[in-house]
Amino acid sequence: IETDRKILDELKRYFGCGNVYFQRDRRLNHQQCYRYEVAKRKDLETIIIPFFRKNRLQFPSKQKDFSIFLRLMEMIQKGIHSTPRGLRRMYALKQKMH
Repeated sequence: IETDRKILDELKRYFGCGNVYFQRDRRLNHQQCYRYEVAKRKDLETIIIPFFRKNRLQFPSKQKDFSIFLRLMEMIQKGIHSTPRGLRRMYALKQKMH
């Protein structure tokens, strides 16, 4: 687990944004682990998304998740998240991600 932390800390340094934290998860089929998260929309739009557009993800399931993520970001930019109906649509789309 500590090696995971080191790798995620390197990602944070490389991108220059985001945070690394330990997630305590007690749900079935989930394990406690370190996570790297970028929450600022500007960082997502200017750093993370361009990187993964240029450096395509290798696993088809992750590429599919990235496509869904891009659709969700587009919906946010259009303000769709501002209504209960829009949030429900976005939640349903997010549920298709792994």
